[in-house]
Amino acid sequence: MFMARGRNQVDMINGSIADKLLFFAVPLMISSVLQLLFNAADIVVVGRFAGSASLAAVGSTSSLINLTVNLFIGLSVGANVVVARYAGANNEEGVSKTIHTSMLISCIGGVVIAIFGFFASRYLLELMGSPVDVIELSTLYLKIYFLGMPATMVYNFGAAILRAHGDTKRPLYYLTLAGVLNVLMNLFFVVILKMDVAGVALATIISQYVSATLIVICMHNEEGAMKLRFDELQIDTSKLVEIIKIGLPAGLQGTIFSLSNVVIQASVNSFGSIVIAGNSAASNIEGFVYASMNAFYQAAITFTSQNMGAKKTDRVTKILVRCQLMVVVIGLVLGLAATYFGDVLVGIYSNDPAVIEAGVVRLSIICRLYFLCGMMDVMVGSMRGIGYSVLPMIVSLCGACGFRLLWVATYFQMHRSISVLYASYPISWTITFLCHVLCFLLVRKKAFKKVNQAIQENA
Repeated sequence: MFMARGRNQVDMINGSIADKLLFFAVPLMISSVLQLLFNAADIVVVGRFAGSASLAAVGSTSSLINLTVNLFIGLSVGANVVVARYAGANNEEGVSKTIHTSMLISCIGGVVIAIFGFFASRYLLELMGSPVDVIELSTLYLKIYFLGMPATMVYNFGAAILRAHGDTKRPLYYLTLAGVLNVLMNLFFVVILKMDVAGVALATIISQYVSATLIVICMHNEEGAMKLRFDELQIDTSKLVEIIKIGLPAGLQGTIFSLSNVVIQASVNSFGSIVIAGNSAASNIEGFVYASMNAFYQAAITFTSQNMGAKKTDRVTKILVRCQLMVVVIGLVLGLAATYFGDVLVGIYSNDPAVIEAGVVRLSIICRLYFLCGMMDVMVGSMRGIGYSVLPMIVSLCGACGFRLLWVATYFQMHRSISVLYASYPISWTITFLCHVLCFLLVRKKAFKKVNQAIQENA
């Protein structure tokens, strides 16, 4: 008996693939872009109404926040894969136990990060060399921000679980509502109440608790295996192991990527404030392209997981090919548009011609070939969907992080220019993508063999 699907959910294991991928991915794309816009609104409000020191205080905390949350965000990927696998196999007990284990992990993880971050904020900022003139404001912002971590974790795990069952619409609705509320509260707390960075942080965590509450209510109102029952919240050891098997490598990969980006940023900093400003603006613009492509990474994971659970291995390669085609189109269209209109887009962030020129240099090298990054990520998504997470982590860390660090230590030192530094990105994407293709061909055969053996044993 097939698990019931609501009108917001996509049937991933039957019928055509391409249109369902789009139906699944487009709300994800919109969610990611909206989240970037809402985050940008935070920066704009604090920068225009609280001053440059407050802007620096908020902006300087993002890398630290990413480092602390990436591990648990990776675990939410594991939850997505495991729930999707059980859903594809129509294993309602497996779905239910995984959901309750995942949501309890999100609560525990959120509380742990909140306590750690609240008390360690100042020390961590000092380790990062936060400037003396902003460290007090940065510490205040972080302390308040970390108090919202339980809500952040609950929302991310809940949204991952809904995606696993083909629902990307309702997380979009909740995110939109919370984001609009965040912007309005930013203006109220900062402009009217003059609360400075504390107002921005408070607005952020209130909106996070709103979105988390909506996700929990949504899951509690579900029917059957997808229903969240508070009295059944407990950790099932076997499901926890499955989640960790997929999610821990994903989380570690994100954490190490964040660390490698710190090294790249240090190299960018050596070219002075103009290049730093142009690089920051261009990176922000690239975020919109990346977020749009990342939707197909998420689609590859979820569609592949459900079809592996349903033992429909013939659809797995078709899903990969279609995701790759879509990510190439999205990456090329948005990447080339960002390159072509680079001076206009960077001009939104700064009216300094030198800064605009520096930003355009980065866009012309990275955004022109950004589709390669999307192709690389889709390969990772497909491998995680068929149950392999450690291998793509190792390949990504060696091919992307390792190569870039080696490039900075060797070739960049011999030919010091910002263009040479930026060139490490498309080269690393190409190398890593090709390695992922070879790995996929190897693990696919092994994974499909296991599924076929299971089919024969149950025949």
